[in-house]
Amino acid sequence: MYFRSYSPNRFSYPLRGIDVSHHQNDIDWTRIAADDVAFAIMKATEGGDHVDRLFARNLREAREAGLAVGAYHFYRFCKSGEEQARNFLAAVPRDPQLLPPVVDIEFSGNCPDRPSVDQFRAELAAYLAIVEPAFGKQAIIYIIGEAETVYGAALPDRPRWVRSLANHPGHENWLLWQYHNKGRVDGIAGDVDLNVLQGSAETLARLIGSAPGS
Repeated sequence: MYFRSYSPNRFSYPLRGIDVSHHQNDIDWTRIAADDVAFAIMKATEGGDHVDRLFARNLREAREAGLAVGAYHFYRFCKSGEEQARNFLAAVPRDPQLLPPVVDIEFSGNCPDRPSVDQFRAELAAYLAIVEPAFGKQAIIYIIGEAETVYGAALPDRPRWVRSLANHPGHENWLLWQYHNKGRVDGIAGDVDLNVLQGSAETLARLIGSAPGS
């Protein structure tokens, strides 16, 4: 019961968001926007050629509902950074009012290849060298579990999206905190990841490059 009902202190972290992919199936974004959700980050791509089948629709409908929106790429260890960056750029519109691009790094669901730390550092750098100039923003890095243990020291200095389910991360060195992986919001028939932003409405406005209140 504690896990299901857990929510961070909303006075400290007033802006709640979700991250989604095709696994959430059809989403009613108007209902979500009315259910205390300020932003949404949706899966766009994976590896060198996969595009989430609902990405374009989710991006369009979430924006129409008034949410701040962004896209993430699931990083595959068996593909080059350049190839993955080209895949992401082919799927995601170059819109300055998107949230910064996110790269999701984890072992779960990934290919069995385990590059050396130096190889990983070089390929991730190649990915970022293409993606970041295209959007004019530093990327946000999401890395969890064993991947963080193995490659954490090789990460560049970028804003971080941390995962700490039903517990505070124990520090404030993050931009986004994923606090639930079985949350519920009106407009999605099933579980969804819940997050909060480190900051205020002004922080969110800066991230999407617009004036506060717009």
